[in-house]
Amino acid sequence: MFIIGNLLQTIAYILNMVLSLFMFLIIGRAIISWVSPDPSNPIVQFLHSATDPVLYHARRLLPFPTSYSGIDFSPIVVLIAIVFLQSFLVQSLTDIAMRLQ
Repeated sequence: MFIIGNLLQTIAYILNMVLSLFMFLIIGRAIISWVSPDPSNPIVQFLHSATDPVLYHARRLLPFPTSYSGIDFSPIVVLIAIVFLQSFLVQSLTDIAMRLQ
């Protein structure tokens, strides 16, 4: 059973790293949106292509469109979801892995 425990612990660690990396991408995208970035910049293009699919779904879930307020709350919603996944899912996988070892 220790092999399954080690596998779950590794999955939890990799998932935590991926979620942390995506959190930094979302924060970078939000910071870049405060200025007028050059759309042809490769970093800006990468941030948009990496975060647009998730932010699009978050915008669809919000009860009000961003055109009314001018403020995009979708990065906040995504960051809260990432923190929830790190606190709940990653911690649960780690706890299960510890019990199996």
